[in-house]
Amino acid sequence: MSVNKERSHVFVLPEDDANLQLATEFLAHIDFSRQRQMYVLNVAGGWNEVLNLFEEVHVMEMDRWAQRFMVLLIDFDGREDRLNNAKVRIPDRLSDRVFILGTWTEPEALRREIGSYEKIGSDMATDCCEGTDTTWAHELLRHNAGELDRLREHVRPILFSPL
Repeated sequence: MSVNKERSHVFVLPEDDANLQLATEFLAHIDFSRQRQMYVLNVAGGWNEVLNLFEEVHVMEMDRWAQRFMVLLIDFDGREDRLNNAKVRIPDRLSDRVFILGTWTEPEALRREIGSYEKIGSDMATDCCEGTDTTWAHELLRHNAGELDRLREHVRPILFSPL
C-alpha cells in the first residue's frame, strides 16, 4: 500500500534490519485507516548511509512534498555526539519536519531487555497514541525525549487522531 502524498504523511528511514522490524511493528499497531499515512522505507545499511540517502534523495522529495515528515531511525552506538552530527546534515528549512530517533546502543540490546521487536514496536505505538512514556522512558530510549516531544507535536495528529 502506498502513502497518500496529498495528505500529511510520515516516511521512516531505518538504519538496519532491527530498526526496520521496530518500524514495521509500530506501523502494524496504527489504526488501519491511518496506515496509508506512514511508509517504512528499505534499510539504508548504516547510520551514515541513512544520512547520505536523506541528503541525496529525500531532501529534494521533502521540498516537493510539503506534507512529508521523516523519521531517521538510527543506532546511537553509545555516542553522545551522534544526534548533533546527524542534525547538522538536515537543512534548516526541513528541521521542523525531520526527527532522529533510535536506541542508545542498538535495538538488539533493547530486545534482550524488553522482548520481541513486535512487543517493542507495539508498546512504542501505544505510548505515542496515549502520550505515555512507558517504553520510551527505558534507559536505552530516554535520550530520545527531545526529539520525541517534537515528533508527538507534529506526527501524532497524522497517525493517531480521528480522521
